Amino acid sequence: MSGTTGLESADYFAHGWVLEVYRVLFPYERAAVQFAAMALVSLVLLGTLQGRGSDAITTSRRSPVISTCIGLPSLLVVTVLVSAGYFIVGSSLGTFFGVIFVTIGAAVVPASAAIGFVALGQSIVSRLGQDRLWLGVLIGSLVFGLAGFSVPATVVVATLATMLGMGTIVRILFGPGGSTNPDERTVPPANKI
Repeated sequence: MSGTTGLESADYFAHGWVLEVYRVLFPYERAAVQFAAMALVSLVLLGTLQGRGSDAITTSRRSPVISTCIGLPSLLVVTVLVSAGYFIVGSSLGTFFGVIFVTIGAAVVPASAAIGFVALGQSIVSRLGQDRLWLGVLIGSLVFGLAGFSVPATVVVATLATMLGMGTIVRILFGPGGSTNPDERTVPPANKI
C-alpha cells in the first residue's frame, strides 16, 4: 500500500508549507521578515517583562560564555521535549501531554532568541559608545535580519543567540535570587567570625 495517509498529508499541510514558503522567498524578503519578526518579539517580550527583561539582558551581557554553556544543554532538552510532544500529539498516547510540551517550546524558544539577539545587539552598540535598550533591540533585530540572506547563516546565528538567551533564562530562574553582594548572603553562625 503506497501513497500518503490522511495523517501524513495533514502533517504536511500543517507544517510543510511553512518551510516551502520560507524557501521560495527572495533573500531580501527573508531578511525583512526576520527583522520584523525579531523586532516584534523583542518589543513584546521586553515591554511585557519590563524589569526582568532588562535584568536578563544585563546578565547575558555580563557573562555570555557562562550563559551559552548553560544554554546548550538547555536548548537540547527543550528540543527533545518539543520533538517528543510533537510525536505524542500524532500518536495514540493523547494530545494533552504533547500540546503541553509543544506549548512550552513555543513560548521558551522565541523568548530565548529575543533575549540573545537583544543582548548581542546591545553589546555591539556599547562598543560604539551607546548603551540603550532600544538600540539593542534595533541592532539585534538587524543582525537577525542580515542573517536572513543565507539560510545556513540564519540557522547558526539563531542557534547561538537562542543558546545565549536560554542560558540566561535558566541562570535567572535558578540563580541565587538577587543576592549578588556577598554581604547579603546568609552564612551559618558557626562560620561567622
